[in-house]
Amino acid sequence: MSLLNVSSPHAHRPLSTATVMQLVLLATLPGIAALSLFFGWGTLLNLAIAIPLALLFEACVLKLRQRPLAFYLGDYSAVVTAVLLAIALPPHSPIWLVAIGIGFAIIIAKHLYGGLGYNPFNPAMVAYVVLLISFPVEMTQWAAPLSLIDSGAIDGHTMATPLDVLKNNNSELVADLFAHNPGFGRWAGLGWEWVNLSFLAGGCFLLYKRVFTWHAPVAMLSSLAFCSLFFYDGGSSASKGSPLFHLLSGATMFGAFFIITDPVTSAVSNRGRLVYGALIGLLLFVIRAWGNYPDALAFAVLLMNFAAPFIDYYTQPRTYGHKAKQPPSKEESH
Repeated sequence: MSLLNVSSPHAHRPLSTATVMQLVLLATLPGIAALSLFFGWGTLLNLAIAIPLALLFEACVLKLRQRPLAFYLGDYSAVVTAVLLAIALPPHSPIWLVAIGIGFAIIIAKHLYGGLGYNPFNPAMVAYVVLLISFPVEMTQWAAPLSLIDSGAIDGHTMATPLDVLKNNNSELVADLFAHNPGFGRWAGLGWEWVNLSFLAGGCFLLYKRVFTWHAPVAMLSSLAFCSLFFYDGGSSASKGSPLFHLLSGATMFGAFFIITDPVTSAVSNRGRLVYGALIGLLLFVIRAWGNYPDALAFAVLLMNFAAPFIDYYTQPRTYGHKAKQPPSKEESH
């Protein structure tokens, strides 16, 4: 009797790479719509620049590597990288900033390591960190909510994010900070609450489609919520922020469902994903509270990308049919 030779992971209904990437792109639409609604068309402009550039850089590198263009361009991986980076960048970013980021993500962070499936670090986050370190002024000029601009509550079109305002606060109670700062909403930043909820909705859609498992996102959000609750002092001038503030501010939900779930750069086993996600949540809070960057998702993700093989080594599931290793008995030790 001949046996069917099927490689792991033995999925009953495996999704192709192109299908997975298309589902990810579809899931980003609610978040993109919320960003455009509250912060203007800047994110759409970023996308209009980033996607063609990503395809161009991808095609050029594939040509140099003598790989078939249609096959590799058709997996949508370059488009997903472009979309994730365009969302992470401030709206209305300069064309040259987007071009440098996309070029670094595709050429250096992806193809220098061998292309899709071989890159140890998330390409979009590598590019984001390079841009943040190299061009801090352009990377920290986030667009102000449209409602504040239209009402004349602020003079400029850019402003510090609520995470940045809270981090640099040393005189006002959190309640007063919310009352006196027009950029704050009910629970977190004005507009940021709905942006995070929109990315949460997109992430739940991906979970429903079984694009990834719940382990890493839930572990990250639970760890972030626990750390912020543990260090929350009720809202003094030295407060690090409430759990709800951290969960609905910055790139929290975007990172939890669209960045740390990258199957190439994250841990493999379910237990490993729990550890991986929990440590990202811990690092995210630590850097937000005591580091130099208000929203340090990219740094937390890259640090754990580096540690993912180590996590996999110690969280490998027991081979089917084998018992867990037991310590030697006293008789065996003599």
